[in-house]
Amino acid sequence: MKNLKMKAARAGKDLSQDELARIVGVSRQTINAIEKGDYNPTISLCRSICKALGTTLDELFWEE
Repeated sequence: MKNLKMKAARAGKDLSQDELARIVGVSRQTINAIEKGDYNPTISLCRSICKALGTTLDELFWEE
């Protein structure tokens, strides 16, 4: 399932996939795969992404 919430939060911070990837220490391809729903990140990576985007795990990764 696509992670449109993460994509929207990243865009809201005016960050490219590459910029977010550098902040959290992964490749741009990893960020792209998470947003496309092709990769299930570790909880550690999820927390790093949330910290970088100023949001919570529930807001970005909880499926409704």
